Amino acid sequence: MNKPPVLKNINPMIPAGSDMEVAIAFYEQQLGFTTIHKEGDPVRMAIVQRDGATIFLLQNDDKHLAEWTSFRVFVDGIEQLYLEFQAKGGQMIHPNGKLETKPWGMKEFAVIDPAGVCITFYEPAN
Repeated sequence: MNKPPVLKNINPMIPAGSDMEVAIAFYEQQLGFTTIHKEGDPVRMAIVQRDGATIFLLQNDDKHLAEWTSFRVFVDGIEQLYLEFQAKGGQMIHPNGKLETKPWGMKEFAVIDPAGVCITFYEPAN
């Protein structure tokens, strides 16, 4: 068993604000995730998943923490995802985060969730 370790993916645990139902609804209805697990009554933690992306939503009403939390999600088909989000109204897209090709060679756009967490979706431009 001399196989080298391989890192596969990362599952962020993020502050979801004080109202977990609002957070869950946003991830399901606006971003197309499915809730695969909930804990607590009322809910204190939920796991949402879309394709290979899994996010742990944790009840936490520290707005400062949420606004300083950000992560990036690698996407195949970034233009289609952007169009999907625009078709849902596009309010979740950050005003300064429209789809564009960045100087570092990535096509990307950013979304802000109800708690203030910034999620950047990206794909290599070439």
